[in-house]
Amino acid sequence: MTANTRLESVIAAIDAANAADPRKCELDGEEIAFEKLYSRRMSERLDKTYPEASELLRVAARAQHLRRWEIARSDYPEGRHGYNEWRKRCRLHHAELAAEIMLRHGYDEAETRHVGALIRKEQLKKDPESQALENVAALVFLECYFGDFLAKYSGYEDEKIIDILGKTLCKMSPRGHKAALEMNLPARSLALVAAAIEKESAALARLAAVAVD
Repeated sequence: MTANTRLESVIAAIDAANAADPRKCELDGEEIAFEKLYSRRMSERLDKTYPEASELLRVAARAQHLRRWEIARSDYPEGRHGYNEWRKRCRLHHAELAAEIMLRHGYDEAETRHVGALIRKEQLKKDPESQALENVAALVFLECYFGDFLAKYSGYEDEKIIDILGKTLCKMSPRGHKAALEMNLPARSLALVAAAIEKESAALARLAAVAVD
């Protein structure tokens, strides 16, 4: 099996797994499973921001939320600690499922371990591919889901939104920040992102000095 063939096979298998998501949304007049659409958006954003991405990074991006609905947020306590525990369990789940699919389509154990490490967000700020995946996930949120977030939390003052964005930006690298400002975002969204970058400028400058972009 060639590299291109196995990649195509794994992408198709991930899409098939995510197509079982009971949550549906509409795109261009068609109904599509929520996580299947999310994974497609991850791949599209990776192609735009990191056209040089390796095969394994492409797999990790597609599997970022693999069957996420199977780990219910409601099974974990409310608040930040419960949320972080849920996210950690989700990452383990995605990595385990991705490894199973990869092994069925010609990838070896070392390759599955690498993809698993990327999905689990290991070596963030140290490994270029881990950082790239974090950047892409944040960019997909800003491009495709930030508007829904603003609508859901319409009672929040802009300052609180800027604080939340600041935490996200500090997980990103300069290449991610640049891509965010270049996206065709609604005016308010773009203004909030710019304000968060300005507010966190000192922290972002320190992080940029050791960025692995």
